Amino acid sequence: MITTDFTRTLTTILPVEEVFSIILDVRKWWSGYFNESFEGETRSLNDVFSFNAGDGAHYSRQQLVELVPHKKVVWLVTESKLSFLKKQDEWTGTRLVFEIVQEEGHVHIRFTHKGLTPDVECYDSCTPAWSQYLHGKLQPLLNPEKI
Repeated sequence: MITTDFTRTLTTILPVEEVFSIILDVRKWWSGYFNESFEGETRSLNDVFSFNAGDGAHYSRQQLVELVPHKKVVWLVTESKLSFLKKQDEWTGTRLVFEIVQEEGHVHIRFTHKGLTPDVECYDSCTPAWSQYLHGKLQPLLNPEKI
């Protein structure tokens, strides 16, 4: 059994406070590719939001369970239905983790979807989607001078 969680690292020169705010504004970066909708809040501890995409192909509900200002954001997936999987609630119980580290004029953002590993069914379809959101939507917000 492989237990390597999906992880990507992004880098910016923006102030860490701004990076933290951008990450918490989920609607700005976790949207725009499919027929998607959001409900709920994403900025304060215990906030809950739901995400729907692809006319019901992907539904997930997240709760903000850890919030360390300018350092860490963790959402727990409390409910999920991915209609394209045999085990449609495969995301339930997984965590979306952002760790933020400032060093030598740069801010490094390490995203990990804890529980999204190569041995789960969703891995082959979910990792390209995460890469698309992280690199195609979040990275440009973190590096606006490159737009």
